[in-house]
Amino acid sequence: MGGDFYSLLPRPAGPGLVALGDVAGKASPAAVLMALLLALLRTLVDENLPLPALVGRLNLQVSKHAPPSRFITLFLASFNPVTGRLLFVNAGQTPPLLRRQDGTIERLLSGGVALGMFEGSTYEHGEVQLEPGDALVMYSDGITEAESPDGQPFDEEGLERTLALYAGAYQASAA
Repeated sequence: MGGDFYSLLPRPAGPGLVALGDVAGKASPAAVLMALLLALLRTLVDENLPLPALVGRLNLQVSKHAPPSRFITLFLASFNPVTGRLLFVNAGQTPPLLRRQDGTIERLLSGGVALGMFEGSTYEHGEVQLEPGDALVMYSDGITEAESPDGQPFDEEGLERTLALYAGAYQASAA
């Protein structure tokens, strides 16, 4: 039980949403706040708001209802599989990595601060075009904070090195 979460959310019009995030803290207090955020997100998704406005509304509600010591990181994206267009807002989450077919890596940073830090925070969206063979890798800090048996941290560089091993591998599995 904890605060890491992901969700796939259909929308009444247009592409659905994918959400990945992490609530500061551990155990049941983090899990309760995570459940609140997902309930808010599932309610607001039907309003078809632009992503920055949707994240702004989530931030306002988290700011009002979460304890002052708690915040939530969130990556929220909308993907159109027909056009390959990915719109996203990164609110303090570990930046997803876009590994291009040629092996280059892009970090998806556009957005703003974590939810609940400041009531009046505003957010901007980013946009990328995905092409055949590109891979979007969304992750939480659990993978980058992992260590080898001899205590070496995996960190972001380890994740990028691992992704580089599969550059050009169109059907490479997540494993």
